[in-house]
Amino acid sequence: MRKLAVVTGTRAEYGLLKITLNKIQNNRNLKLQLIVTGTHLSEEFGSTVKEIEDDGFEIAEKIPILMRNSSKDGISKEMGLLMIQLSQTFLRLKPDILLILGDRYEIFATVSVAMVMNIPIAHISGGEITEGAIDEQIRHSITKMSHIHFPGAEVYAQNIIRMGEESWRVFNVGDPGIENIKFTRFLSKEELKEQLNLDINRDTLLVTFHPVTLERDLLPYQIESLIKALTETNKNMIITYPNADNGGDYIIKKLEEFQKTNPKVHLFKNLGITKYLSAMRLCGAVVGNSSSALVEAPYLKIPVVNIGNRQKGRLMAENIISCSNECEDIIEAINKSLTDEFKEKVKHTKSLYGEGNTSEEIVKVLESIEISDALLKKKLVWS
Repeated sequence: MRKLAVVTGTRAEYGLLKITLNKIQNNRNLKLQLIVTGTHLSEEFGSTVKEIEDDGFEIAEKIPILMRNSSKDGISKEMGLLMIQLSQTFLRLKPDILLILGDRYEIFATVSVAMVMNIPIAHISGGEITEGAIDEQIRHSITKMSHIHFPGAEVYAQNIIRMGEESWRVFNVGDPGIENIKFTRFLSKEELKEQLNLDINRDTLLVTFHPVTLERDLLPYQIESLIKALTETNKNMIITYPNADNGGDYIIKKLEEFQKTNPKVHLFKNLGITKYLSAMRLCGAVVGNSSSALVEAPYLKIPVVNIGNRQKGRLMAENIISCSNECEDIIEAINKSLTDEFKEKVKHTKSLYGEGNTSEEIVKVLESIEISDALLKKKLVWS
């Protein structure tokens, strides 16, 4: 039986991995070794490890690393802690393949350990471009350390090949966010109202704003502009916490202050994938700089206001209005997103991230690919 280790450190990442995890767990030829770390184990971020356990997954290892310090040195120390503990975990579990998703610092630390321990690495969502975040460097570094690639679109597959990766290692499986939508049982408006204690309609904004890690000095201005714009537009707002990147604690502090002064602000540490997608499906527009606005919202045909440079370079569908961090630009973009004219345009939006059979394709490859010297010994190939 082939042992597949999977590491998850955030709510968003787990939400994208969940269906693949289920398929691995239910495959008689594979054994899932789930390792949980990062914000999953933090009460401040909603203790989302409970969601993983409630979903029926057996956790092979829990590795707490958060130091309640999202500064540059704090995150570096967290990476070091994770690497030390993972080396012991991998030694005990002896995985045949490591499967990881995305481009966060926890995943970079994980892949670094696996690489020096000669564990084959399979990477979901490589080849993407996000010019405003340090994730850009992390993602491409992970690509060069990985042995199997599962990009979310053909253009990203070609980016990986242009980075010198052999084409036989690259499998365009589509983005797992699309598959999530296809398999989610959406909550009704009434069910969401009962669970969240608010009424969501086409006049509600779903807001998530993460730190732009290569623009850390601009963060106070950026979050101030966003809050001013949200105040001015005067809509009901569902706002979710940012991730635990450098500057995340500052955003949380400002959002908590905003909630105390504005009764239209409904702030949540974590909604979970079902409530989040259900809220997205019912809201008027998604606002902020989250990747979910670029992947899931187009499929659901919901208007998006994409703020700033965090997602610059990613594929953008017709439902997306990109704007600067200037307050006036954000207000203009939100107002435009809620117009009947723009909503009519959004109805014809086409998803750019596959057809939603991602997990089946991933598991098929992981189950069948030969683990050999050819897989482990990488070559630089220029076509």
